[in-house]
Amino acid sequence: QVQLVESGGGLVQAGGSLRLSCAASGLTFSMYIMGWFRQVPGKEREFVARISRAGGNTYYTDSVKGRFTISRDNAQNTLYLQMDSLKPDDTAVYYCAADRIHSGDYRRPGEYDYWGQGTQVTVSS
Repeated sequence: QVQLVESGGGLVQAGGSLRLSCAASGLTFSMYIMGWFRQVPGKEREFVARISRAGGNTYYTDSVKGRFTISRDNAQNTLYLQMDSLKPDDTAVYYCAADRIHSGDYRRPGEYDYWGQGTQVTVSS
């Protein structure tokens, strides 16, 4: 059974930082492109960041560039999202996702094969 389990969310003040983790099991982690998405109630799930299998290439949505850093540790089957200079607009449930074979737009949730349950990030003003 494939499992992706996010952790590290919480409540922070604007300008603060959080580090999210996604622990993967039941899959060959290094074979998957990994991504982070976020979702606000009533809105579509939004692409945040993606990282290549070996970690050498990363992609970010414009609103988080320069503030968020995606990384991975294949030896520990773990994906990370370092979030700095947080803004209230970053408030959302954050999900990690795994993509075995890229065949479409990496910004679309439908590209990904597996999803975690999400972790809440709340940024107060």
